[in-house]
Amino acid sequence: MTTMKPSIFASIAVVALAAIGGVATAQSRQAVSDQPVMVGADGGELTETGFALTGRAEVTQGENRMRADAITGVRSNGAVTRVTANGNVYYVTPTETIRGDRAEYNVATATIVISGDVILTQGRNVLTGARLTYNTDTGSANMDGGSNNRIQGVFYPQGRAN
Repeated sequence: MTTMKPSIFASIAVVALAAIGGVATAQSRQAVSDQPVMVGADGGELTETGFALTGRAEVTQGENRMRADAITGVRSNGAVTRVTANGNVYYVTPTETIRGDRAEYNVATATIVISGDVILTQGRNVLTGARLTYNTDTGSANMDGGSNNRIQGVFYPQGRAN
């Protein structure tokens, strides 16, 4: 299991893990989890306890967006508490794109867990694995390699052309 936290590039090894974190250390990151949740899809259903979206399903919170073939949400006391996405899942922030087969987003903890052939990109940097836990407020990420315990990545030093 590899844990990534944002940091300034000090060495290639640190660059490889920190680049995906997505937080510039000189800037503070606005909490996404406090912002309203907006939804859209080709079709949907709203119930007393949640919602189901199908066909180009999309959930947006702040500048972050999740889209998938199908998205369901659970509501409690009128507020969305959990969102589950299945099929061609993309989670996009201003600095990262995460692709997987399934995602679970817990609004209270501001944590999204994406699984199934996960690809995390930030600029040209790419990290792949089986499961990614990503904090939407801090940008910290933890990639797991799955049954073979391997993650793979390609990282480019900052300031280099190409």
